[in-house]
Amino acid sequence: MHILVTTDTLGGVWTYTRELVTGLVARGVRVTLVSFGEIPLPQQTSWMDNLRGLDYRPTGFRLDWMQEGEQDLKDSSAYLTALVRELKPDLLHLNHICYGSLPVAVPRLVVAHGDMVSWSVAVRGREPEENRWLRWYRDVTARGLAQANVVVAPSVWMLDTIRTSYVWPRRDTVIYNGRNPLLFNPYASKEDSVLAVGRPWDAGKQVSLLTQYTHPLPVCIVGADAPTASWKVPIRADVKVATQTLRVALKGPQTETQMRNLYSRASIFAATSRYDAVGMTALEAAFSRCAIVANDIPIFREIWGDAALYFHANDAASLAEVIQRLSGERDLCRSFANRAYQRARACFTAKRMLDEYFLLYHEALRAQRVAA
Repeated sequence: MHILVTTDTLGGVWTYTRELVTGLVARGVRVTLVSFGEIPLPQQTSWMDNLRGLDYRPTGFRLDWMQEGEQDLKDSSAYLTALVRELKPDLLHLNHICYGSLPVAVPRLVVAHGDMVSWSVAVRGREPEENRWLRWYRDVTARGLAQANVVVAPSVWMLDTIRTSYVWPRRDTVIYNGRNPLLFNPYASKEDSVLAVGRPWDAGKQVSLLTQYTHPLPVCIVGADAPTASWKVPIRADVKVATQTLRVALKGPQTETQMRNLYSRASIFAATSRYDAVGMTALEAAFSRCAIVANDIPIFREIWGDAALYFHANDAASLAEVIQRLSGERDLCRSFANRAYQRARACFTAKRMLDEYFLLYHEALRAQRVAA
C-alpha cells in the first residue's frame, strides 16, 4: 500500500504526523509525506532518518487558515494534484480539510484537526467577522468536507462542530489521537509542581490563568506547543517570577528530551486551553503519570472523563482552588495521576490509533473497487 500524507510543521499536528507515519512505515506501508508551512530544520526531521519506505517532500506553501494562504492554496493544490498523478498512491491521508476536493481519482481521507470558525467561537466567543476572505475560507472548507471520501475527527466534539459550522460530510467517523507510551516515563520520582504548555500571550492556550493567583506549588510554563530542535550549545530562555507566594518559571522552547523530563517530574499538568482540538500535551502528561487539571470545556470532558479534575471554564480562581486541593491531598493527586495514566493506556495509544486508521483505509479502498 502507498499512502500520500499531508501535514504542517506547526504544533501538535506535526507530533501526530510523526506517530502516524512511523506506525505506517513499521507496518510495511510506503509513505510519501508532504509538509506545508515553515520548512523544518534537519534536527526536527531526524526521526525520519531510519524510516525505510518514507519519501519526504517539504514545501513552504502557506496554510489555508492564514490570511495570505488563498493564493498559496491554488499553488499547493496544483502541486499535490501533479504529485498524485506522478506517484499514483493508493490513498490520500490529508491533514488539511481544504484538500478534500482535490480533482484526483484516489480515495481522499481528510482529518479535521481544527478550523478557524470553531477556534474563534471557543476563544473569542463569536464567529469571525464576515468578510471576503472568510467567505472564501468557508467555501473551500465546506467543499473539502463534502467531497472527501471520508472525514475523520479526533473527537466527537470536533466532528459535531464541523457539521454545524460547514456541512455534513458524506461519511465521517471519530479516531482519537494517540501517542506511544514508551516515549514517556511514568515511574520517575515526582516533584510537587505544576506544568503547563503554551505561549503566555496565546488566548487559546490561556496559560496566563496560572499567573493570576498564588499557588502553594511552583509552576513551570513552557512557551511552545511543540519541541524545538536539539542544539549543540544549549539555549536558555528561562524567566523566573518569584514573590513570597508566587513562584512561576517561564521557559522557552524545549527539546523532546527536556520536555519528557519536565513531564516526568511534574505532579500536576494544567490543561488550561479554551480550544485544544489535537490534545497532544495533556496526553503526553498523562503517559508521564501527571494528574490532569483541565479547563471544563466539552472536549476535555470527552477525552478525560472522570480521569481528570476540572476547574470552572476559563476561571483562574477555580484553577487555583483545584491546585490548592491537590497540593494538600497528595493521595488524591496520586490517584488522579494514576487515573490519567490508565485512561491514556487504555484509550489513546498510537497502536490503537493506527489500527483504526488501517481499518478505515481498507474500507475506503474496498468502496473504490466496488464503485469502479
